[in-house]
Amino acid sequence: MKLDILAFGAHPDDVEMSAAGTLLAAAAAGKKIGIVDFTRGELGTRGTPATRAQEAEAASRILGLSARENLGLPDGFFRNDREHQLPVIAAIRRYQPDIILCNAIHDRHPDHGRGAQLASESCFLSGLRMIETLGDDGQPQQPWRPRLVFHYIQDRQIPADFVVDISAHWPKKWESIQAYRTQFHDPESTEPGTYLSTPVFSNFMEARAREFGHLIGVEFGEGFTRERPLGVREITELL
Repeated sequence: MKLDILAFGAHPDDVEMSAAGTLLAAAAAGKKIGIVDFTRGELGTRGTPATRAQEAEAASRILGLSARENLGLPDGFFRNDREHQLPVIAAIRRYQPDIILCNAIHDRHPDHGRGAQLASESCFLSGLRMIETLGDDGQPQQPWRPRLVFHYIQDRQIPADFVVDISAHWPKKWESIQAYRTQFHDPESTEPGTYLSTPVFSNFMEARAREFGHLIGVEFGEGFTRERPLGVREITELL
């Protein structure tokens, strides 16, 4: 299945928190979207890999994804090396996306910065025909290099190179975040409290989206950084 946009996340819920609105906007424009999670989030304080998988499935339905998979890389311990690049390359070749969205270049969780590097370098390597990977059918995959790689902004404030207007899609983005019931604020939960599970963090996520929206004169936005200059065919295409 060829996708227009493929979003990578180090953990299930990374994409929902930081780029779900952008995916929803693309889907509303007729684009095919998908998510590949690197890990199962097995080191998380709350929930289990099984509940995270169920929550990711629920979020996928809310977002209307054409595809989602989990590579099962080791949470907290994956590296940007050949062993971990090869399954990422195989995923890129499987979905042949034009655009990749991936983790922030540096962030509070060390997996995020490593995930950014792993995704970015795998995008380049995926275009090299001498690197061999096999598809689900056991046949050799063809090389594929996405046209664009963008990094969504997560916990740490990073100046955005561009902002996507997600105002029309904020309610559904928030619904996809709330699908991760074990991870975020739930006054009825008996699990240990975490940085993410406080109402303060939920307020922060909304405030961040409002801040990005404010930068471009809309209600809600999502910010991204780019790996190379953006090109436009005609300058009035910009907001």
